Amino acid sequence: MKSVTLKELSLLLDGVIQGDDALVISSVATLEHAKAGQISFLANSKYRTQLEATQASAVLLSAKDAQDYQGTALIVKDPYVGFARVAQYLDTTPKAAQGIHPSAQIDPTARLGEGVSIGANAVIGANVILGENVQIGAGTVIGQDTIIGSNTRLWANVTVYHDVQLGQDCIIHSGAVLGSDGFGYANERGQWIKIPQTGGVRIGDRVEIGANSTVDRGALGHTEIHSGVIIDNQVQIAHNDIIGENTAIAGSTTVAGSVTIGKYCIIGGNSAIAGHLSITDGVHISGSTNITSTVRDPGLYSSATVAMDNKLWRKNTVRFRQLDELFQRVKTLEKNLKTPD
Repeated sequence: MKSVTLKELSLLLDGVIQGDDALVISSVATLEHAKAGQISFLANSKYRTQLEATQASAVLLSAKDAQDYQGTALIVKDPYVGFARVAQYLDTTPKAAQGIHPSAQIDPTARLGEGVSIGANAVIGANVILGENVQIGAGTVIGQDTIIGSNTRLWANVTVYHDVQLGQDCIIHSGAVLGSDGFGYANERGQWIKIPQTGGVRIGDRVEIGANSTVDRGALGHTEIHSGVIIDNQVQIAHNDIIGENTAIAGSTTVAGSVTIGKYCIIGGNSAIAGHLSITDGVHISGSTNITSTVRDPGLYSSATVAMDNKLWRKNTVRFRQLDELFQRVKTLEKNLKTPD
């Protein structure tokens, strides 16, 4: 188990120690469940009641919260960011693969950088390039002409089709599919004619894609996911989408084809974005929101209704259908009120 002194953590986080700087920390935990040897954090005021009772050896606090705390603390600008950095530093997650397993199938034309690890029954196709320290989990398949940057980690049973490029320091979780065909068809007298999806997928650096998410290849050009993007589990990114830097997309969201999403956007879970539209930088979309037209201005957008009693919901659904009729009646009444006798 990895351990570190509070003084070392203060240097890592540029923080100020309140208490014993020689204290040894081995892991992170919540205020409620922390034990001796662990460090916790207070980032939300609603958990303040747990602060005095915590058994954590030390707590990450803001300067304001530290004023009233008598225990050992590491004072930082943002306790939640501090928690994330400490958790990374003490991370004990095993590698996706160790060494190259004898059952892995590696095409002789593939090029492997130093320190590459490939798990059992993985398949590496023709002309694949794997950068230094890439980890390929068991059962993962990498299609031909794919390039994967240094320090990128693919967990077990990821499928990467041909002509996909991943940058450095990416994490792709189990079951994800990169480069599958987009939903492209022409209709000829009721019969669907498949349009070959001849584009690729281009993914930047430090991108994380969750379990069972899908990124379709472009129909002609490429589907693009820019650096710093984080994508949750079970997300659908359709062909020729472009996702801007440092955008976050939560689970079960569906993005239809040819959508451009700007930088620093946050898209709540279970949202749906219609095809062939654009979302500008800095947009925040609440969970379960349907976006059906281009969003040109940054801000918060929502469309989902809150849960309610079923009988009331049925009544409101009927009333919703009557909105246009009611609107026309109000317009007529307003017109009549303005008309002189």
